[in-house]
Amino acid sequence: MGARNGVDEHGVDEQVRILTSGAVDVVDEADLRRKLSEGRPLRVKLGIDPTAADLHLGFAVVLQKLRQFQDLGHVAVLIIGDFTARVGDPSGRSKTRPALSEEEVEAHARTYLEQVTGILDSAPERLEVRRNADWLGELDLPGVLGLAGSVTVAQMLERNDFSTRYAQGSPIALSELLYPLLQGRDSVEVHADVELGGSDQLFNNLVGRTLQARAGQEPQVVLTTPLLVGLDGTEKMSKSLGNYIGVTEAPEEQFGKVMRIPDDLLEPWATLITRWDPDVVAEFSEALRGGELPPVEAKRRLGRRVVELYHGPDAATDAEAEFDRVFKDHAEPSDIPEVRLPAGSVPRRLARVLADAGLVASNKEGRRMLEQGAVRLDGERVNDPGAEFAPADLDGRTLQVGRRRWARIRVG
Repeated sequence: MGARNGVDEHGVDEQVRILTSGAVDVVDEADLRRKLSEGRPLRVKLGIDPTAADLHLGFAVVLQKLRQFQDLGHVAVLIIGDFTARVGDPSGRSKTRPALSEEEVEAHARTYLEQVTGILDSAPERLEVRRNADWLGELDLPGVLGLAGSVTVAQMLERNDFSTRYAQGSPIALSELLYPLLQGRDSVEVHADVELGGSDQLFNNLVGRTLQARAGQEPQVVLTTPLLVGLDGTEKMSKSLGNYIGVTEAPEEQFGKVMRIPDDLLEPWATLITRWDPDVVAEFSEALRGGELPPVEAKRRLGRRVVELYHGPDAATDAEAEFDRVFKDHAEPSDIPEVRLPAGSVPRRLARVLADAGLVASNKEGRRMLEQGAVRLDGERVNDPGAEFAPADLDGRTLQVGRRRWARIRVG
């Protein structure tokens, strides 16, 4: 397909079909169509506050949507919220976030950029990276007061998380009330045509439209994406809940985790995490519902796609083969981590060895795994919670807990 002014010449209808696939909110589609019909690269803003060390697939949903805009010829304007991260986004929060230091924010920003550029097209004409401390850090008191005067307290309290906390008597810091205004100011500074965000960002993104109109700019289109349900099938994907897949996790780990998701996540995950064309997603869903695509094969397709997106097609093939080696053929993984334990003549409880090897979190969990028959030593089940072994008798042997945790013991 040819290009005009750097924009892939998909028709407006085709672009809207692709870009709104899986979206929750589009405010509004008529504005999006009009902007697309101008035939110029749109400036598509996404702000990320570097508040943790790494990203998971839940956040990658909106990044994949941004990549779709890039693939259609538009410009991704990525805002690194090195200033707003120190304020803390109140979206979806029941209490004030703890403040981060400037050093913590900077360390997280570096890792975010490394991970984000593995998803986005990093060509200079397709990606613009900005830091909002460049303009928000320069605001003086008159500037802050002018920003604060853009909306009323009543408008702020229309926001669900603020109104709920206010009704419950939970503290709301004044800095939290300023956060949507700071995010909206970002849109003014970069002249955003479109802003992306998770569905919990709708209020913040709409504030950006208000501030742009006050600044004499054409208000941005707001497009939000769903919050991805995690591996447990119930809660939003979160590192703190342990129901996540990290974008930098090993290919075998990513593939294995996808194979464990509940069947009812297959269709929404196909829509949100694959960057497949909507027609491909529709075919996938129809085959799944009609029984032509068994859920286990659907999970394989999703697993291969996830690994392909973050590690490449060869890694996807290898990850699937490794999964089959371990879980179909019941063979040892090809790359078992070695764990070195101190030498000694005194026998040690196996539950303690499991904890020292990092296969369980504690001696108590080790005993529980033994009682449940989840522990194997060189493939033989050990279910005595009081089992003891001399260190020399464990040297070179393989411990397995459940189906996914392995370690080869080295002593001395």
